[in-house]
Amino acid sequence: MRGTRYSLYLSDCLDWMDARPENSIHAIVTDPPYGLKEYLPREKEKLRHGRGGVWRIPPSFDGCVRSPLPRFTVLTDEERVHLKQFFSDFARRAFRVLVPGGHVFIATNPLLSHLVYIPLMQAGFEKRGEIIRLVQTLRGGDRPKNAHAEFPEVTVMPRSAWEPWGLFRKPCQGRVQDNLRKWKTGGLRRISADSPFGDVILSAPTRPAEREIAPHPSLKPQSFMRQIVRASLPLGTGVVLDPFMGAGSTIAAAISLQYESIGVESDPTFFEVALEAIPKLADLNGNGKANNKRGTGNGEPKQHKLALFHES
Repeated sequence: MRGTRYSLYLSDCLDWMDARPENSIHAIVTDPPYGLKEYLPREKEKLRHGRGGVWRIPPSFDGCVRSPLPRFTVLTDEERVHLKQFFSDFARRAFRVLVPGGHVFIATNPLLSHLVYIPLMQAGFEKRGEIIRLVQTLRGGDRPKNAHAEFPEVTVMPRSAWEPWGLFRKPCQGRVQDNLRKWKTGGLRRISADSPFGDVILSAPTRPAEREIAPHPSLKPQSFMRQIVRASLPLGTGVVLDPFMGAGSTIAAAISLQYESIGVESDPTFFEVALEAIPKLADLNGNGKANNKRGTGNGEPKQHKLALFHES
């Protein structure tokens, strides 16, 4: 049986895309550092020592220890300009490496999504909508800081119950049917012949079993990732790229679907986490529980082929 190939690069994603051939990627599914500041070396060091900084370390709740969350409200105007420029640089490169009709699924948040979306559209992408991940988090809903008693009925901002994923497409060559025939892209893979892919997905927070495998503050659950990764290749063939790989949830989802994939990560610590975590995450079923064997639909075990690249 043919193995499921995945390649992991320890590299800056912008440099990696500069070196990648034009029209060689069929979909991008990624959760980028959409505050940028939270992944500076100084802030990552604070995160890893549990000392905050831009990272908010939530208290335990109902016996559960919550994962750290970045506080995007602390970004300055200058940092927001830098963020928009970063995504402009990213969008131009993504547009070049994607084949015509290729889609970008990109996670963001309600506060900063415009700084991500506008550069993508300026680079030539068509905005095709948003995927709404319905998930209850601890972000928002707080009373005014240091004035809880004085203003007990005031919430500074809504408590978040959803996460937006922008959906963009590189323009097709001709009609969608023509693009599908030539490039295998241009649409989204249906759930079944009777059910199209939808733009609202009910999602639980990432399960403890997955976080134990892949300790990363922004890890997304396999139950969600597999749905959007599956949709990204309308004919089930092609290469999925995650240029901000983190702990590898996109790559693991692609492996579970037998899609070829490429992950790029610039942080050596997260790269090592992904290296160990990806096969284990791919082994989980959609509910985050371990499978006894990696199902392929015919009872045969999956085979994975890994290529590793370290770049300066």
